[in-house]
Amino acid sequence: MAVEPSTPGPSRPGPSRPGPSRPEPTRSGPAQTGSSTPGLSTPGPARPAPSSPEPSTPGTVRPGGRTARVRAAVLRAAEDALVERGFSGLDLGDIAQRAEVGRTTVYRRWGSTTALVADLLADMAEQSLPRTDSGTLAGDLRANARLVQRTLADPRQGALFRAVIVAATCDPDAAEALQHFYRRRVEEWEPCVTAAVERGELPPDTDGFEVVRAVSAPLYYRMLTTAEPLDEAAADRAAAAAEAAARAGAYRRRGD
Repeated sequence: MAVEPSTPGPSRPGPSRPGPSRPEPTRSGPAQTGSSTPGLSTPGPARPAPSSPEPSTPGTVRPGGRTARVRAAVLRAAEDALVERGFSGLDLGDIAQRAEVGRTTVYRRWGSTTALVADLLADMAEQSLPRTDSGTLAGDLRANARLVQRTLADPRQGALFRAVIVAATCDPDAAEALQHFYRRRVEEWEPCVTAAVERGELPPDTDGFEVVRAVSAPLYYRMLTTAEPLDEAAADRAAAAAEAAARAGAYRRRGD
């Protein structure tokens, strides 16, 4: 998530509370630029506020106006902290200080570090680039593999994803959020396999979800288990292997 930090603007008072009112600092300068994310991502435009209402659970309040600026600042601060300290070093008080937002606001809205990570993953999915339609299975899978490769090879985004994966291994809520994120990204690319089946490139009962997962799996494995460079050649090999296996019927649904 290669994003440029914004410069703080003038503070605005926060919402009123019982007793003497105290201004709650917030960053109101230029909007943060977000990354478009895995499956995944390259640097993208500023984080927009979702256009549809969100459930009123921690980290999912409907953004708009000041709320959107607070959410963007807090998510950016969470990214920074995850990259610098990992999941074990994530602390809501530190996040509030980094974001120049009141502690009460952060604790009231997110409540826990895992809820914050879940909201960050939801935002990353929203900012992810749409799939490429090259007109061929080989071209589509290669585009997906190179997008994953660029994400994981990026110094900031690669570190961020390693931290989130670590969080998912030790916390069930973080694991659920990560699973939801990747399921959403795989489903975004699954239609390229459906189109390949319709063109006659693949067997009619090919499982598109499994084919797309097979593209990125070697790249994540390489990132997590070796110090070898994650380059375009590795991405192209992963795409070619998934394509060859799919054409050979390795991903045909069983029992259909």
